[in-house]
Amino acid sequence: MTPSEWLCARAPGFKELSPEERAAIMDFLFLWSFFEAKSLNTKANATAICAEVEKWEASGQLKLDAFSESLTYFKTRHFQNGAFTDHFRDLRFRGNDHQFLVEGVLNGTNTKLADSISALLIVVWRLRNNLFHGIKWAYGIRDQQANFTHASAALMKAIELSEKA
Repeated sequence: MTPSEWLCARAPGFKELSPEERAAIMDFLFLWSFFEAKSLNTKANATAICAEVEKWEASGQLKLDAFSESLTYFKTRHFQNGAFTDHFRDLRFRGNDHQFLVEGVLNGTNTKLADSISALLIVVWRLRNNLFHGIKWAYGIRDQQANFTHASAALMKAIELSEKA
Protein backbone atom coordinates (compact mmCIF):
# COMPACT_ATOMS: atom_id res chain seq x y z
CA MET A 1 0.00 0.00 0.00
CA THR A 2 1.37 3.42 -0.95
CA PRO A 3 1.25 6.36 1.45
CA SER A 4 -1.41 7.99 -0.74
CA GLU A 5 -3.56 4.87 -0.65
CA TRP A 6 -3.12 4.67 3.10
CA LEU A 7 -4.13 8.34 3.51
CA CYS A 8 -7.17 7.82 1.25
CA ALA A 9 -8.32 5.05 3.56
CA ARG A 10 -7.69 6.90 6.84
CA ALA A 11 -7.35 10.68 6.53
CA PRO A 12 -10.61 12.63 6.44
CA GLY A 13 -11.00 14.45 3.14
CA PHE A 14 -7.82 13.17 1.50
CA LYS A 15 -9.68 10.80 -0.81
CA GLU A 16 -11.82 13.69 -2.08
CA LEU A 17 -8.84 15.85 -3.06
CA SER A 18 -8.25 16.13 -6.79
CA PRO A 19 -4.89 15.11 -8.21
CA GLU A 20 -4.19 18.83 -8.74
CA GLU A 21 -4.91 19.60 -5.08
CA ARG A 22 -2.63 16.81 -3.93
CA ALA A 23 0.10 17.95 -6.31
CA ALA A 24 -0.15 21.56 -5.07
CA ILE A 25 0.31 20.39 -1.48
CA MET A 26 3.20 18.06 -2.33
CA ASP A 27 4.95 20.74 -4.40
CA PHE A 28 4.57 23.18 -1.52
CA LEU A 29 6.02 20.70 0.98
CA PHE A 30 9.18 20.19 -1.06
CA LEU A 31 9.58 23.87 -1.95
CA TRP A 32 9.17 24.92 1.67
CA SER A 33 11.74 22.41 2.83
CA PHE A 34 14.21 23.62 0.19
CA PHE A 35 13.50 27.29 0.99
CA GLU A 36 13.98 26.78 4.71
CA ALA A 37 17.25 24.93 4.16
CA LYS A 38 18.66 27.23 1.50
CA SER A 39 17.40 30.63 2.61
CA LEU A 40 16.75 30.38 6.35
CA ASN A 41 19.55 28.09 7.50
CA THR A 42 16.93 25.51 8.61
CA LYS A 43 15.57 27.93 11.22
CA ALA A 44 12.29 29.39 9.96
CA ASN A 45 10.60 32.13 11.91
CA ALA A 46 9.21 35.55 11.10
CA THR A 47 12.38 37.38 12.15
CA ALA A 48 14.56 35.14 9.96
CA ILE A 49 12.23 35.73 7.01
CA CYS A 50 12.43 39.51 7.46
CA ALA A 51 16.24 39.35 7.73
CA GLU A 52 16.48 37.33 4.51
CA VAL A 53 14.24 39.77 2.64
CA GLU A 54 16.38 42.65 3.91
CA LYS A 55 19.44 40.92 2.38
CA TRP A 56 17.67 40.72 -0.97
CA GLU A 57 16.72 44.39 -0.77
CA ALA A 58 20.30 45.39 0.14
CA SER A 59 21.61 43.45 -2.86
CA GLY A 60 19.27 45.37 -5.17
CA GLN A 61 17.57 42.18 -6.33
CA LEU A 62 14.19 42.70 -4.66
CA LYS A 63 11.36 43.58 -7.06
CA LEU A 64 7.66 43.56 -6.26
CA ASP A 65 6.56 42.34 -9.70
CA ALA A 66 8.03 38.88 -9.06
CA PHE A 67 5.68 38.49 -6.09
CA SER A 68 2.74 40.70 -7.03
CA GLU A 69 0.30 38.00 -8.15
CA SER A 70 0.73 35.96 -4.97
CA LEU A 71 0.69 39.05 -2.77
CA THR A 72 -2.55 40.24 -4.40
CA TYR A 73 -4.10 36.80 -3.93
CA PHE A 74 -3.31 36.70 -0.21
CA LYS A 75 -4.37 40.33 0.31
CA THR A 76 -7.74 39.56 -1.26
CA ARG A 77 -8.14 36.33 0.70
CA HIS A 78 -7.28 37.84 4.07
CA PHE A 79 -8.66 41.39 3.91
CA GLN A 80 -12.04 42.23 2.38
CA ASN A 81 -14.49 45.09 2.78
CA GLY A 82 -12.28 46.90 5.26
CA ALA A 83 -11.87 43.95 7.62
CA PHE A 84 -9.71 40.90 8.15
CA THR A 85 -11.41 37.68 7.13
CA ASP A 86 -11.81 34.40 8.95
CA HIS A 87 -9.02 33.11 6.72
CA PHE A 88 -6.70 35.65 8.32
CA ARG A 89 -7.68 34.55 11.82
CA ASP A 90 -7.11 30.95 10.73
CA LEU A 91 -3.42 31.74 10.14
CA ARG A 92 -3.13 31.58 13.95
CA PHE A 93 -0.38 34.09 14.54
CA ARG A 94 1.66 33.73 17.70
CA GLY A 95 3.35 36.46 19.72
CA ASN A 96 6.59 36.68 17.75
CA ASP A 97 5.15 36.22 14.24
CA HIS A 98 5.15 39.92 13.24
CA GLN A 99 1.36 39.99 12.93
CA PHE A 100 1.24 43.81 12.89
CA LEU A 101 3.62 43.91 9.93
CA VAL A 102 1.43 41.42 8.05
CA GLU A 103 -1.75 43.29 8.95
CA GLY A 104 -0.32 46.58 7.67
CA VAL A 105 0.65 45.05 4.34
CA LEU A 106 -2.63 43.18 3.88
CA ASN A 107 -4.80 46.19 4.72
CA GLY A 108 -2.69 48.52 2.55
CA THR A 109 -1.35 50.84 5.25
CA ASN A 110 2.19 49.54 4.77
CA THR A 111 3.41 49.49 1.17
CA LYS A 112 7.16 49.26 1.77
CA LEU A 113 8.70 46.76 -0.63
CA ALA A 114 10.66 44.68 1.89
CA ASP A 115 7.74 44.65 4.33
CA SER A 116 5.37 43.51 1.58
CA ILE A 117 7.55 40.57 0.60
CA SER A 118 8.26 39.73 4.25
CA ALA A 119 4.53 39.74 5.01
CA LEU A 120 3.82 37.49 2.04
CA LEU A 121 6.44 34.98 3.14
CA ILE A 122 5.23 35.11 6.74
CA VAL A 123 1.73 34.20 5.49
CA VAL A 124 3.31 31.33 3.54
CA TRP A 125 5.15 30.27 6.70
CA ARG A 126 1.90 30.32 8.69
CA LEU A 127 0.33 28.09 5.99
CA ARG A 128 3.28 25.77 6.42
CA ASN A 129 2.84 25.69 10.18
CA ASN A 130 -0.88 25.02 9.91
CA LEU A 131 -0.24 22.16 7.49
CA PHE A 132 2.70 20.64 9.38
CA HIS A 133 1.01 20.87 12.77
CA GLY A 134 -2.24 19.31 11.59
CA ILE A 135 -4.56 22.30 11.68
CA LYS A 136 -5.39 21.95 7.97
CA TRP A 137 -6.69 18.41 8.64
CA ALA A 138 -9.49 19.82 10.77
CA TYR A 139 -11.39 20.55 7.56
CA GLY A 140 -9.97 17.82 5.38
CA ILE A 141 -7.41 20.03 3.62
CA ARG A 142 -10.12 21.07 1.13
CA ASP A 143 -10.15 24.34 -0.78
CA GLN A 144 -6.40 24.82 -0.37
CA GLN A 145 -5.13 24.44 -3.93
CA ALA A 146 -4.93 28.17 -4.67
CA ASN A 147 -3.25 28.82 -1.30
CA PHE A 148 -0.53 26.29 -1.96
CA THR A 149 -0.15 27.23 -5.64
CA HIS A 150 0.45 30.90 -4.75
CA ALA A 151 2.63 29.98 -1.79
CA SER A 152 4.77 27.79 -4.04
CA ALA A 153 5.10 30.56 -6.65
CA ALA A 154 6.32 32.94 -3.94
CA LEU A 155 8.76 30.34 -2.62
CA MET A 156 10.28 29.73 -6.05
CA LYS A 157 10.91 33.48 -6.47
CA ALA A 158 12.31 33.67 -2.94
CA ILE A 159 14.71 30.78 -3.55
CA GLU A 160 15.91 32.44 -6.75
CA LEU A 161 16.60 35.65 -4.82
CA SER A 162 18.50 33.74 -2.14
CA GLU A 163 20.71 32.26 -4.83
CA LYS A 164 21.58 35.75 -6.14
CA ALA A 165 22.03 37.58 -2.84
